[in-house]
Order: sequence, then structure tokens, then C-alpha cells
Amino acid sequence: MTIKKVWYESVKLFLKISLEFYAKEIKVSGKENIPKKGAILFAINHPNALMDPLFVTSQNPRENHFLVRADVFKKPLVKKALASLNLMPIYRIRDGRQQLSNNEEVFEKCFEILKNQETLFIFPQGGHSRDRNIKPLSKGFTRIVFGALEKYPDLEIVVIPVGITYQNSSSYPSKVSVKYGTAIDSNSIYKENNPAKAINILKEEVSNQLKKLTVHIPEDENYQSILKNLNDANVDYTDVEKANKIIAENNFSEPVKRPVNFLKPVFYIILLNSIFPYLLWKKIGKNIQEIEFVDTMKYGVNVLSFPFFYALQAFVISFFWGGKLAVIYFISSILLVFMYTKFSVTNTED
Repeated sequence: MTIKKVWYESVKLFLKISLEFYAKEIKVSGKENIPKKGAILFAINHPNALMDPLFVTSQNPRENHFLVRADVFKKPLVKKALASLNLMPIYRIRDGRQQLSNNEEVFEKCFEILKNQETLFIFPQGGHSRDRNIKPLSKGFTRIVFGALEKYPDLEIVVIPVGITYQNSSSYPSKVSVKYGTAIDSNSIYKENNPAKAINILKEEVSNQLKKLTVHIPEDENYQSILKNLNDANVDYTDVEKANKIIAENNFSEPVKRPVNFLKPVFYIILLNSIFPYLLWKKIGKNIQEIEFVDTMKYGVNVLSFPFFYALQAFVISFFWGGKLAVIYFISSILLVFMYTKFSVTNTED
């Protein structure tokens, strides 16, 4: 096992553990649809910025490569760290037309990844959105799949749609659903149709699956009223099939009173015990301009600052009152956060 592989698997394990402290429940289904070997392109919806690839890859048995928006790579140190974890930039119009030419090099790297029987994560909606629906897909992911097949005719690539759904984005703790769809044979689509038709067929098949793998409210004049009815009924969005059935049948429950979170006092104890990480987050949070990045930044700050601060306080306790009490304090602080995460009440968004 190479050093890079050990680094990747170590970070993946860290993510899997730390996300359990951040999400009340992570529901995963469809993992049996993932081939153990061979080239795969995972096409994922994108409601919650960098939290999406973190939740999906931590629950994925394969080592994955990612295409993410290029502006995340602006700082050299961040660029190196992301590259070490198989993240690659994809450039959009908003990054400047002159930057779009860089995508040719990125696509070539993607072709090689698929040729080497590895996997690739792509967000085919072309951007993130907290709206509870699947937007029209861009053709960029089809260009990668069919470009690889054109360059390597004997290559076989399956496309697996992945739906990720949050009970309430940007709210701690939130329940999360990750649903892997059924594999789509891109080779037969490519070989049996002209290029334009093949692109449309693949986009349609992925889109249709995504609309079943996550909660999809059609984007029309009824969108806001349907969303309000679902929120008022405190629907469990991570029960995707049930939520979509309610939408399809237009059968909404009566508004319900939000359940009381009896563990709220525990939250304030955690807050008091973590006052400096909390103040750090409040300062950083003020500068976040896109709501989709709130959860990402909150997770990033908390997952690093909370353990560090608890360890620092434990060191101070050990200095004055001994190591035994310091260990008890540190373990109790961690367990208190875990208990609140797993047993507190979660509601739909307001």
C-alpha cells in the first residue's frame, strides 16, 4: 500500500468517524449496486457544497476522485491538500472564459482515471442548490464518459446516480440520506446512438434516477406551497420514497407541532464548555456569502477546533488536578457532543 493510499484511507476513516458526531443519522442504501472493480462515474446531486462529497465518499467502498468547483483551489496550501485527496478543479463560465481551456487538461486526467478502472465523482447539475429538486443536468459529465469511450474503445464505464438528502441543511444535527442508484451501461448508449442522442439519453436516465433517489418537488408555481406543506407536516425528508409519494399524490398531512428538544440544556452545556471554538465559528461564519457553504465551514471549524480545545483544557486540568481527572474531562466532553448529536430532536427547515 502506497503512502498516498494510506493517507487517503486515513482521512476517509477520520471523515467517517467525525461525521457521526455531526449528523444525527446517516442512512445509506444501494451500496450493493457498486461494482467492486471497474470504471465508475458517480453522478451526484449537490445541495450542500463540500458536505456532499464528504458524506458520499465516507460511505463508499471504492477510492474516489472528485471534480469540484475551481475557486476552492485558489490558495496554494489548500490546492495541495485537496489534490492529495484526489480532488480536481473544474472551471465554469463564472471563473472566466479564459479559464475554460484548463478543462481540457482536467478531462484528459478523467479519461486516464477511468481507463485505470478507477472511479470519478461528478455533480452534473453544474452547481449547488438547496432547492429540493433536481435541476437540468449539464452535459459535461457525458462529455467525460463518451470522451473516455472514444479514446479507449475497449473500456467499459458504468454510471451510477447518487442522491443525497438532508433533513435540514445548515442545521446541527441533521439526518442525511445517501442513496446509490442502479448502474447505467454507458457503452451501449454510446454505441447504439449518434452523439447528440446518446448525450440526451444518458442525461435523461441519470436525471430520472436522481428524482427518485432524493426528494424532488417539480420546479413550477406550486413549488413553494408544496415545500411549506411538507415542512409544516415535519416530513422526514430522509425517508425519500415516502416524501416523494406524498408529493406525487398531493396527499399532505395536517400541520404538526414541532417536537420539543428536551436535550437543549445539554447543548448549552456543550456551548459553555466550547466557548472559544464557538466564538471562532461566529467570527468565520459572518464572512460566508453562500448559504450552501455554511454547513461545510461549520463542520470544518468544529471538527478541528473542538477536539483541540478539549485537549488544551484537559492539559490545563492535568497540570492543576492530575492526569486522571483530565482524561475523564476529555472523554466526557467528547461523549457529551456525541450524545447530543444522536439523541436530540431534528426538525424540517423553517
